[in-house]
Amino acid sequence: MQHASFSELFWLWVNEQLEDTNRRRVNDDSRKMSTENATPPFSNSSTVTVNSSATNTSTVVPTSFLEQIAANDIISRANYVYSFFAALAFMAGCFLLYSFIQMYRAQRRLAWLDCLIWAFSCFQLLLLLFSLYAVAHRPHYLKTTALGCAAFSFSVNAASLCSLFVLVLMAYVLTLDPPSQAPLMKPAVCAVLVILTSVVISLLLAGIRGLKDGLQEEGDCFMDPVHAGVSYAAAKMCLVFLVPYMLILGLLIGGCVRQRKSKGRFLSGSEEGPVFLTVTMVVFFCQLFYCVVLVRAAQQQKDGVLGDHKRAFLNVAEFVLFSGSSASLLLVLLLHRPCRESLYGVYRQLKDCCRSPVRTQPNRNIIAPHIEITDTLQDIEN
Repeated sequence: MQHASFSELFWLWVNEQLEDTNRRRVNDDSRKMSTENATPPFSNSSTVTVNSSATNTSTVVPTSFLEQIAANDIISRANYVYSFFAALAFMAGCFLLYSFIQMYRAQRRLAWLDCLIWAFSCFQLLLLLFSLYAVAHRPHYLKTTALGCAAFSFSVNAASLCSLFVLVLMAYVLTLDPPSQAPLMKPAVCAVLVILTSVVISLLLAGIRGLKDGLQEEGDCFMDPVHAGVSYAAAKMCLVFLVPYMLILGLLIGGCVRQRKSKGRFLSGSEEGPVFLTVTMVVFFCQLFYCVVLVRAAQQQKDGVLGDHKRAFLNVAEFVLFSGSSASLLLVLLLHRPCRESLYGVYRQLKDCCRSPVRTQPNRNIIAPHIEITDTLQDIEN
């Protein structure tokens, strides 16, 4: 009897332990299911909980807010890098203007290619000044009226087109070597043609972009808004990028054919040839990168999937676009021989001015006075 009662007690205890284990497992499963139903994975409204041990409180931070902070941090870093680069380019552009003015005062005239390089540098310096709107306001945006923003976008497109058409004129002169009586060798004709073509294309882009209903209402200003649609981004890529570079490519191919037939030197053997090729390639890659990013962002905006990181990447592409102008000014200063010689001359003058006068004293030769008295024939006779 005692043995039977002991075994019954033992099995009762085992059953109680099993029931207790099953009860805890059911409670854990129900708790997990309630948690998953409250915060589903991969939800757009997901949050991040930050626990504070000091105050025993928890702070819920939306993930979208954290993504916006990360995107602004990317834009700010790009802004810092570009600001340093733009400061160097601004000093280079000012020195280029000073150098060309000194050349004109010394020679009273400039060669036609030097005039084109001077005009190209002026337009690139103007684009650099336009980029200050991004430097001053990023990661935020310029606040202005819709009409003012459209005028700003028109000015940027016109300046960019003028610089590219000047490169087209340089390609025409370097590859075909036209006579001095040709119409495109006259400054007045070239100035009217470049400015008129740029203004017409910029007006066409402004019409495709369109204006908002409230022209005097203030809002965020975008140089090339993605909400203008894919048509605007594609039109800018075709008119501002493809048309000028197709003309340059056609002139380069024509110059190669002409050089092969005449057995002459390519690009007329000019010293401005390396400057033209280097600057053209730099501006080409910068504009290609920006136009591709703009078209892609416009397509994503149309599909409604343009997030904070993609907007940040579009801002970085805008800095890359303006970096092409900065790099062009620095390259012209370093590769163009008259500008490089002028820079070296200024460096030597500064070096001579900063040289200490104490170092120059031992090198001076001091000649002691020597007096010689001789008797003339008249003194001997007296």
